[in-house]
Amino acid sequence: MKFNPETDIRNFEAVHTEMENAAVNGENAIRVVKKDKIMQFDENTLVRLKDVNFHNGIIRVKMLARLLPDAPDFARGFIGIVYRVSGDNSEFESFYIRPTNGMTDDPIRKAHGCQYFSYPGYTFAYFREFGITEYEAPIHNGLDEWVSLKAVIEDDRADFYLNDEAEPVLHVSGMKHGKDARGAVGFFSEIGTEAFFRDLEIETFD
Repeated sequence: MKFNPETDIRNFEAVHTEMENAAVNGENAIRVVKKDKIMQFDENTLVRLKDVNFHNGIIRVKMLARLLPDAPDFARGFIGIVYRVSGDNSEFESFYIRPTNGMTDDPIRKAHGCQYFSYPGYTFAYFREFGITEYEAPIHNGLDEWVSLKAVIEDDRADFYLNDEAEPVLHVSGMKHGKDARGAVGFFSEIGTEAFFRDLEIETFD
């Protein structure tokens, strides 16, 4: 399945966000910004694709992040995807990148370039509190550039690839909602981020 943002925005539903068609760097895209839960982290601030019940497969999308003019100083340009989103948006799995951390020379921030989290119980704050580090990794991508993301999801495992790199930037085993979870696919935007998405493709295995 392929989705053209020029004609198919009606197939998406905004959840605690605002969305619109937009042109960025000569490309047509869907623009997403947070509308609610503005100062809360790793919340269900997303845009979901209607009438999709995804279990296993491959999700591809191109995404670009900018900082909003009023972004707080801790904003990182958080941008990513959600998948296996429950019907009431109360549970999902997610992967996002922090583009400003991909641009920094600070080794601590550099290590936090991308993130897997599982809503609602397993946020980055939870992982940090308990010293769990396997759900983050460095990236080499920055703000205001198109980043190609490929997510390969199978049972309770996921591999996330950026910009056609041969090896995944992050491998996740034991996703928190388990191997049988299924649901919608969509886009994720966080604090201070102006997020753009295009060229969404979904390939299902089952």
